[in-house]
Amino acid sequence: MGAQIVVRVQAESFDVAAEAARLTQGRTDIGALVSFTGLCRDEGGALAALEIEHYPGMAEAEITRAALEAASRWPLEGVLAVHRHGLIIPGEPIVLVVTASLHRTEAFAAASFLMDYLKTEAPFWKKRHLAGKGPGDWVEAKPQDHAAAQRWRA
Repeated sequence: MGAQIVVRVQAESFDVAAEAARLTQGRTDIGALVSFTGLCRDEGGALAALEIEHYPGMAEAEITRAALEAASRWPLEGVLAVHRHGLIIPGEPIVLVVTASLHRTEAFAAASFLMDYLKTEAPFWKKRHLAGKGPGDWVEAKPQDHAAAQRWRA
């Protein structure tokens, strides 16, 4: 049996504990569960909101492809990736990645791989809405994000 892969792109927020519990419910073969939650930050008070756009269907397919790649690289029992779209205000969650494996090393590596993918290659477009300054600008992945993702291409 392969890893259980769950990918969702949604406007509504999510409950990290409930999502992790669903992934592991009834499973006694999982020895490690690693989760990462990315939050919208206010950039020192300059950001009023972050607007995230995507192509429905395409984003889910591409994230699923990356999750399947993670499951082929590491012996995983489960992968969950939830990414929000729409207007997100500082303090709200944007993304959740949960990986389940027999051992922690594989779960940590797979979660890191998936987050590097989501930061650099996933088909999302992010626009900053600046506090008190009108519309902002489109956000690109930072050079350090691309540098981090390079380690998986070796």
